[in-house]
Amino acid sequence: MSTPRPEHPRPQFVRPAWLNLNGPWDFAFDPGLSGAERGLPAGEGFDRQRAGSAREIVVPFCPESALSGIADVDFHPGVWYRRTVRVPEEWSGRVLLHIGACDHDARVWVNGQQAGWHRGGFTPFACDVTALLGRGDNTIVIEARDDTRSPLQAGGKQCPDYYSRRCHYTRTTGIWQTVWLEPVPDTYLGEVRLTPDLAGRTLRIDAAIAGTPARG
Repeated sequence: MSTPRPEHPRPQFVRPAWLNLNGPWDFAFDPGLSGAERGLPAGEGFDRQRAGSAREIVVPFCPESALSGIADVDFHPGVWYRRTVRVPEEWSGRVLLHIGACDHDARVWVNGQQAGWHRGGFTPFACDVTALLGRGDNTIVIEARDDTRSPLQAGGKQCPDYYSRRCHYTRTTGIWQTVWLEPVPDTYLGEVRLTPDLAGRTLRIDAAIAGTPARG
């Protein structure tokens, strides 16, 4: 199949080298939130023959979406993703794993080692996975927990009932924006903000430096 959402997800911040990870991932529902106990962070327990709970999903579409290949609109407190990737040999410096959005609490593992976590279903985040990558195949695992009915979780207009009603829409669980890998130097631009001033005919650029500062 062709890669869904093949365009670079940040048109204002495109780097020449990047690897789009959209497309098929191994996937499992986790209704009992027991995935960590069952070895899923290490990439185990995704056997598609077990109890019908594990299957394949098309990222970046959430499991409630028909485009994901699953289209299950019930409540899902936990979901897991797994994909094996090879990092291009010509990449040097550091490697970042970007997740455009994952609803709601996300944890990331690479080759069985936790790479990072993020809370919030609407904002992008990245993990520096340089030290966790090896030659050849690398296994990326992502867990998402989503309690749509919790008053402590920002859910927007996601419906707290099974059926959508009024202005409330079907829930969005897990990954719902592009996932990609990207090489960067040891010191790199972590964020750039562009603020135009039409009246003054100026453009303000705010840049955040990340990584290891250069000496001297």
